[in-house]
Amino acid sequence: MGVSIPILVITISLHIIAFVLAVGAERRRSTAKVEPDQYDERTYCMYDTDASTVYGLSAFGLLLISQTLVNGVTRCLCFGKGMMGGSSTNCAVFFFTFSWVSFLAAEACLLAGSARNAYHTKYRAIFHVEHLSCATLRKGVFAAAAALTLVSMIASVLYYWTHSKADTGGWERQRQNEGQLGMTSSSNSNLKADEFQKV
Repeated sequence: MGVSIPILVITISLHIIAFVLAVGAERRRSTAKVEPDQYDERTYCMYDTDASTVYGLSAFGLLLISQTLVNGVTRCLCFGKGMMGGSSTNCAVFFFTFSWVSFLAAEACLLAGSARNAYHTKYRAIFHVEHLSCATLRKGVFAAAAALTLVSMIASVLYYWTHSKADTGGWERQRQNEGQLGMTSSSNSNLKADEFQKV
């Protein structure tokens, strides 16, 4: 199996779009302020837009599609044909593990950030008596997800490239060796037959 340029382009594009969405989610985090209720002497939390939740979940979905694509093409390293031993196979195993770790970390940040950003404080407090704490997502969660998305992209591309190199090299060499052995054995048998006829 050789390296497919369309697979690389799709994988990189999905990761870059997910990165942009994660950065957008960090910039559009939901904020809240305490507002007095116009009907009684209580205060409540007034939240603004939930755009970060939409951005975060969109990035989550794009990363999931990209990871599924790469592992589907390579058959998740475990279910495909055997690969030749050596440095290429060792690198493929390393980048396979690294891509999954970075992918799961990025997905966890995106999912947790989206869920926390969507959470709004549901209770009210008595005006000037109770302190109302409006829960909001802390800064940096989506930024970490964006950074991990870039790491996941690099790891996925390197995994796909090293896997393709190990897979192609192994099977082509085996076929070449089998072909050379077959040609050698057939030429030897022809020489023996000619010598037998001469005698």
